[in-house]
Amino acid sequence: MAVTITEPAAAHIQKCLQERGSGEGLRVKVKPSGCSGYSYVLDFADEIASGDHVFQQHDVKVIIDPEALDILDGSEVDFVTQGLNSFFRFNNPNVKDECGCGESFNV
Repeated sequence: MAVTITEPAAAHIQKCLQERGSGEGLRVKVKPSGCSGYSYVLDFADEIASGDHVFQQHDVKVIIDPEALDILDGSEVDFVTQGLNSFFRFNNPNVKDECGCGESFNV
């Protein structure tokens, strides 16, 4: 089981944690949502729980809740800029379909 982090994503996570002044890393969850089934939930983790899975690359940590690990296994966390928008993008090989608005996915 693995989740990878691109250099642009790591740089953005580091910048946000520095601006915030604290934190262990980026926490990623999935929740039932939208028209396709699931959506990603991102937050900064102030602590790592005993059941969390931690993936570290480029000096940053991505913390995955145990319930989300199967859905996120093999994913790459990237940070992209398109026009005026910047956002985290998940390249998740487990996604079978996405809704038209891009807010949710199913596996």
